[in-house]
Amino acid sequence: MAALVYLGDAVSAAGWRLAGATVQCPAARKATAALDAARQQAALVLVSAAVAAEIAAPVLRDALSAPLPLVLVVPDLKGQAAVPDLAARLLAQLGLEP
Repeated sequence: MAALVYLGDAVSAAGWRLAGATVQCPAARKATAALDAARQQAALVLVSAAVAAEIAAPVLRDALSAPLPLVLVVPDLKGQAAVPDLAARLLAQLGLEP
């Protein structure tokens, strides 16, 4: 079992590969399948925001809320897709919106 899998663009993947991660650069319509495969083979899955934007919201939500493996959305290199704002979401759920 791989310790870490990164799903994202090729340039960022090169850096994660140097850090010891198994990397995948899924095609546009293969992001969900890549996420499913990564969740089966790793303890930690990092998904770039650009790839996360291509995954259906319910599928991504289930992956992020599952206890194992840990799935995190990280900023993508170009910054074109926003990373989910967990703090704002938690504040809204607590009724503490600014």
